[in-house]
Amino acid sequence: MPDIAGPGQGSDPDKASVARMYDAMLGGQHNFAIDREAVAAFSAIDPQVRTLARANRAFLGRAVRFLAAAGVRQFIDLGSGIPTQGNVHEVAQSASPGARVVYVDNDPVAVAHSGSLLADNPDAAIVDADIRRPADILAAPQVRKLIDFEQPVAVLMNAILHFVSPEEDPAGIVTAFRDAVPVGSWLAMSHGTNQDRPDTAAAVGQLYRARAASPVTPRSHDEILGLFDGFDLAEPGLVHVPLWRPDPDDVIPDNPTDYWVYVGVGRKNA
Repeated sequence: MPDIAGPGQGSDPDKASVARMYDAMLGGQHNFAIDREAVAAFSAIDPQVRTLARANRAFLGRAVRFLAAAGVRQFIDLGSGIPTQGNVHEVAQSASPGARVVYVDNDPVAVAHSGSLLADNPDAAIVDADIRRPADILAAPQVRKLIDFEQPVAVLMNAILHFVSPEEDPAGIVTAFRDAVPVGSWLAMSHGTNQDRPDTAAAVGQLYRARAASPVTPRSHDEILGLFDGFDLAEPGLVHVPLWRPDPDDVIPDNPTDYWVYVGVGRKNA
C-alpha cells in the first residue's frame, strides 16, 4: 500500500516500516534491507507497485498546488513519511512564499530526517505523533505556533488511513480534524481500495500483516467516500489516482483501475 508512514510504527528490527518501504519504492536511500525485501515481495504481487507509489506522490503535488491556488496558506500533512523530492513545504512555498506546513509522523527515521531538512525553515516543522491521537497533534506546540485555526487549513491524509483499522475509527479521526478547522478548510486524501482488484488487495494485506509494522485495511469506494463526510468534493470527485486533475503532459492509463488507490480533495462545508 503505497505511501508514507502509518500509525503505530516503531523501530522493530524484525518488521519493515511503511515509511521506509515507500522511500524504497521511490528509489530513496533511507531504508534498510528488511524494507527492500518487503518491497520486493510487494512487487511480486503487483509488479507496478513503484509506478503506483510515484502516481500517489504525484497526486500529492497536484493537490497541494490546487489548494495553494485556492488560497490555502496552511497545511497539516499527516503521515508525512521520509522527505523526498517534491515535499509539501517545497511545493506550497514555491506557489505561495510564506505558506506554513506542519508534518506529522511517528516513524523515527522520518522524524529525524524531517527535522534535519526543516531546521532552517521557520515556516515548517515536524511533529512526532500518532494520527490515532488527533488531540495530541492539535495541541502540539509546533501546530499551535504555525497554524492559525481561524483561517483555512488543508489537512492532508495521503495514503495514511488505510493503516487505521476499523476498530481504530478512521472516520472519527477525520471528524476530529474536520471539527478543528474552520469552514472553507480542505481535506486531501488518497486511500487504497479493495474494490477493483480484491485478490491483489487481500494479498497485500497479508503481506503487511506478516512483514510490516502497520497492517493495512483497503476499503471500497463508498467507504472511502464516507470519510469525506462534511466536505464537498472538488471535481472530478473521488477517482483513481491518475485521473485526479492530471497535468497536461501526464499519460492517462488505459486501465485506471490498475491503480488501486482512490483520491479526492474536499472543502469543509459547514
